[in-house]
Amino acid sequence: MLDKSEVEAMLLKGPFHQWLGLQVISVGEGEIELKATWRPEWVVNAAVGYTHGGILATLVDLTADWALVSETGKGVPTVDLRVDYHRAAMQGDLKCVGKVVKSGRTVSVSEAQIFDGDGKLLASGRGVYMTPVAK
Repeated sequence: MLDKSEVEAMLLKGPFHQWLGLQVISVGEGEIELKATWRPEWVVNAAVGYTHGGILATLVDLTADWALVSETGKGVPTVDLRVDYHRAAMQGDLKCVGKVVKSGRTVSVSEAQIFDGDGKLLASGRGVYMTPVAK
């Protein structure tokens, strides 16, 4: 299993992940908690100020994915993704929690939940990811 600093170093190699302002808060076997730092570019409706659903879907996907990376040590491509939106995300940093549901030989399943600063659930989802072949 990779430790927090190893996972964060891998995660932040991606310029998009850097732009999202991601920080690894904790890593366990098949579990991860991330922080996403709010950016004004996330706003879809300037009059109301809520975050675009695509940002939440992105955070669900990458959090579920990186929960698997904590086990595999490698990036895993997304095969399928489902996202449910529970409430509008207003301005503020987001907490992203991911957990592996099932590690398989060819595909694995992982889920994620996205919370606002008050701990309110904003979005959740589940992804299917291609499992790296063991060497």
